[in-house]
Amino acid sequence: MIILDGKKTSGEIKDEIAFSVKEIVSNGLRPPHLAAVIVGEDGASLTYVGSKVRACKRVGFDSTLIKLSEKISESELLLKVKELNENDNIDGYIVQLPLPSHIDTQKILMAVDPDKDVDGFHPTNFGKMALNLPTFISATPYGIIELLDRYNVETSGKHTVVIGRSDIVGRPISILMSRKSKVGNSTVTLAHSRTKNIKELTLQADIIISALGVPNFVTEDMVKDGVVIVDVGITRVKNDSKKGYEIVGDVDYVNVSKKASFITPVPGGVGPMTIAMLLKNTLQAKL
Repeated sequence: MIILDGKKTSGEIKDEIAFSVKEIVSNGLRPPHLAAVIVGEDGASLTYVGSKVRACKRVGFDSTLIKLSEKISESELLLKVKELNENDNIDGYIVQLPLPSHIDTQKILMAVDPDKDVDGFHPTNFGKMALNLPTFISATPYGIIELLDRYNVETSGKHTVVIGRSDIVGRPISILMSRKSKVGNSTVTLAHSRTKNIKELTLQADIIISALGVPNFVTEDMVKDGVVIVDVGITRVKNDSKKGYEIVGDVDYVNVSKKASFITPVPGGVGPMTIAMLLKNTLQAKL
């Protein structure tokens, strides 16, 4: 069994990006600039955005963190998005989700300039991805593809079962795994909350990518020997430790890992890759 080490791989990618940034700066150009907009005081979002800012510093990017009140109106947020679209010193930016309930998330994401949409959420970029055209790929699916690529995991002709159909992970990764490319050419089944025979499907799967958000959903009796496991789930589960919780994935790692040929840990698997690929998208936006 080989661990798909996202922490180690993301570090390698950041080193590669830092090298590219040094070349850009040595040619007399400014470094790439990533901005992040966060609305409100959601703890998980603040932590995540903070890690993005630190990652920018490590690779030599400029970064701007824009904190806005939870009470900001939709029209005011749209004005901020317009301002970022028109700022030539910012190469890419993200609007951290979730947004407060009084704001139409889709309206905000639609307003982002597709050429600065380093999250890859805009319909223009999603459509280009589906057509296998050059574009920004949503960072988490992009990270999964990169991880499978760098560990030389064979995907061609394999049966991939994706659990979860979100626009951010499930749908895009199902498209990416089926496209004609080095990491792709897979036969994909997309399962979700209404799928009645998930165990029957997962037992047939050569590759399982789970992005459900249900702790320990995938158990040992649901997988066959030699399966490749990519666990995107990340849930805080209360326990009696000093922290008071532990981070748990969708997969029962201890038992499923006994049957897997490759598996991502949680934490330290897909999570670090997401930030690395966001940086890679920003570098692409600069170039």
